Amino acid sequence: MPLIQVKTSVSQPESNVVDSLLTTLSAKLAQHLGKPESYVMTSFDADVKMTFAGSFDPVCYLEIKSVGSMSSQQTKSMSEDFCQVVEDTLGG
Repeated sequence: MPLIQVKTSVSQPESNVVDSLLTTLSAKLAQHLGKPESYVMTSFDADVKMTFAGSFDPVCYLEIKSVGSMSSQQTKSMSEDFCQVVEDTLGG
């Protein structure tokens, strides 16, 4: 089953924001992988203590798992798409 996990250091957004983010990512992951959305799982964790480049500035980490392989072009396209969705939803 495809899975997209979102972990961020930002404070927990309102429930409707998280719901919108997860449903958008679910649909997009299914589309990118060509699999039914009924197989896709999503998760979201906020307030995670994280650093990037030695800084505690707001940061987000996305992880995608799926059975089978993904081409480098596919992962590039997904990275661009998902990062834009997260930035638009949570701010950047």
